[in-house]
Amino acid sequence: MTAELVRGQNHPVSHSRVEIRVSAGTAVLALASLADEQGRFAGDAVLAHPGARSLPGVQAPGELADRHTFAVDLDAVAADVHRVGVLLVLPPGGPVRFGSVPASYVAVADPAGAELAGYTLTGLDAETAVVAMELYRRQGAWKVRAVGQGYADGLGALLTDGGLPAADAAALAAAALSTAAPAAQGDATLAALRTLAGDLRAPQNPAQNPAQNPAQNPAQNPAQNPAQNPAQSPAAAPEPSDQIPVSGVPYAGTPGPAPAGETGGSPPTIDYAHPRRRRTSTEPPEPAPRAATPQEPGQPPRPVAGDASGWSMEERLYNQVWGMFEDLARTVAAYRSAVEFADSRMDRELDEALSDPRHRLGGSGNAARDTARARREELVAQAQAVLDRDLAQLIAESEVVEPALPAAYARWGNPVWHDSRATAPPEENPLALRLGDLYLPERPDLRIPMLMRVPLERGIWIDNGRTGSEAAMAMDTDRLRRAAMDMAVAHAVRLLAVHPADRFSVHVIDAAGAGTASLAPLVRAGVLAGPPAAGAHGVTETLARLTRRVDLVQMALRAGAPEDLPPDVDTAEQLLVVHDFPHGFDDRAVTQLRYLADEGPAVGVHLLMVADRDEASAYGPLLDPLWRSLMRLSPVPDSHLADPWVHHAWTFEPDLPPQGSRVLEQALDRVAEARRTTRP
Repeated sequence: MTAELVRGQNHPVSHSRVEIRVSAGTAVLALASLADEQGRFAGDAVLAHPGARSLPGVQAPGELADRHTFAVDLDAVAADVHRVGVLLVLPPGGPVRFGSVPASYVAVADPAGAELAGYTLTGLDAETAVVAMELYRRQGAWKVRAVGQGYADGLGALLTDGGLPAADAAALAAAALSTAAPAAQGDATLAALRTLAGDLRAPQNPAQNPAQNPAQNPAQNPAQNPAQNPAQSPAAAPEPSDQIPVSGVPYAGTPGPAPAGETGGSPPTIDYAHPRRRRTSTEPPEPAPRAATPQEPGQPPRPVAGDASGWSMEERLYNQVWGMFEDLARTVAAYRSAVEFADSRMDRELDEALSDPRHRLGGSGNAARDTARARREELVAQAQAVLDRDLAQLIAESEVVEPALPAAYARWGNPVWHDSRATAPPEENPLALRLGDLYLPERPDLRIPMLMRVPLERGIWIDNGRTGSEAAMAMDTDRLRRAAMDMAVAHAVRLLAVHPADRFSVHVIDAAGAGTASLAPLVRAGVLAGPPAAGAHGVTETLARLTRRVDLVQMALRAGAPEDLPPDVDTAEQLLVVHDFPHGFDDRAVTQLRYLADEGPAVGVHLLMVADRDEASAYGPLLDPLWRSLMRLSPVPDSHLADPWVHHAWTFEPDLPPQGSRVLEQALDRVAEARRTTRP
């Protein structure tokens, strides 16, 4: 089974002879680089390119194309080479940046052709040369790491950053790129080569290149921009930004665009894109399932679970749910637009009829009104017929998709949660997590699963306040708070159950002990990282421990050595559940919590808060960035979310275990058993 990597993640390579396959969304140059243990280039034989394809242990592709294959013999790699990088470079005369082309996919395969690990390069913007992936030697064994970092100034900048002198880097880059441009292009080709290679022999003006001038680009220099560095400016947490800075050094991390705010303005949009979702690729996916019976002539196609694009059934189902979400949004938008047009035309015709005195005096006004209304009803009926047809197709698709969903996507009432084989802790992390259902008033019984990407790129805030919606205002305060905490526990259990037994840890802060009843299943199963933290001391200790983990992992990633962490650092994904914030929090604890919310997701620390915003009103606007950074959910039905296409207001309904069901206890029992069997 292929291990789907995300940026910075590594995976063991168990074969000495492997293939590296590249499937790009456009024609690219695929090169291989050789570097030492510190990632520095040395000597002349540091780059395998179409003009010099062979290096010890590495055979590079020979031409410009959208699909490439490297042959690598790790036993033949020189002893002083510790990193074999896979570089992708846009050719002269082609696209000007990776952000404008479909995401590339890079995979490592064994000699039999089976893929060991794959990585989809997402989040790129102005880069023209990227380090897609690297094989690296660690304590005598080889691993593969997903890198996905690039350089806006091209291959020359990449080589220079790796330690080559500027003149040598420019010459080597030009030699590699020359094979990608026909000689007939003359001076234009030479100019393009110089641009892509980054002709570093001429002095550059940093003011013309914000990506290499930290003073002109605060996003690249946190030390000069306290708003981007919560650790240095605890009173000014970063506001969401749509800028995607280009990394100037490997492994620096490229943040994605921040989601829309949770308060004020239009509703926040739901982003169903996933780093591992291949939107477009020249590599054909695995064949999708087909209908068991042939389609009848003139009838709509019979829906089949998993008939979307994807490289696995889980990914195909994920993309199919995403497609259903979009289809429902657009078909309802078309219906609403048609009704609005019919209403506006009827109003116009009525105004014209009543503004003519002859209609009023002659008694023909009633006939004109009847005609206008009849035309309106005809248009609405036509729009309703189209809507009914589309909804019937979506309902039929939902009826076959819902039973086929894996545990991470399935409702708690789905039989998959009662199948011990299906719900045993998996070997790989899931693509996404189901948080609940979404529906529109035109067809409330048609529910679309609301899936959130995993790892969680945003924290989750379950609002237990009574001012969030009409349903919350009509509910007793104690019942609402219990429902919110039950919802948080259900999400924590699902995350534990769908991750490998040793790759997910849950911490709980319940300063006042008000969530004891809801937390009982987690405590009894013994699956928490420690007892729920109580009181101010417990809050301080838990936050300090997780803050230290974030700091250490960040430093290790920036140094390019994520394996060199202290042995007491838990490298599993971490979930912090905070109940009744800000009870038990002092100013320092609040600052640490904001830091974890901002910096934690990138290094595997995620936040799930159960809180009433009004109870933290004493902090004023200080906490506004925290609330905006979290995905707000409600324990009762609430229409506060919007889709990313037409911005309908969707009603969210949480997915909770059926009344009287023991599905949570059963799932936790399997998690506990898996942990016992995997412990040394």
